[in-house]
Amino acid sequence: MNEKVYQINDVVQMKKPHPCGENRWRVIRMGMDIRIKCEGCGHSVLIPRKKFESKMKKVLERVEE
Repeated sequence: MNEKVYQINDVVQMKKPHPCGENRWRVIRMGMDIRIKCEGCGHSVLIPRKKFESKMKKVLERVEE
């Protein structure tokens, strides 16, 4: 199974774009739920981790520690 590795402040691509047309999301909170923020309009969404992992396509930008 292909494990998707992501952390806070990474920019990810989801399978479906946001209604504003943007498909880039920044991870701003991690826990049991993941909060992501649209890079286009700034809207943030709280998603359960399991649902987020199934809907995430790939990590576009990684944050250096």
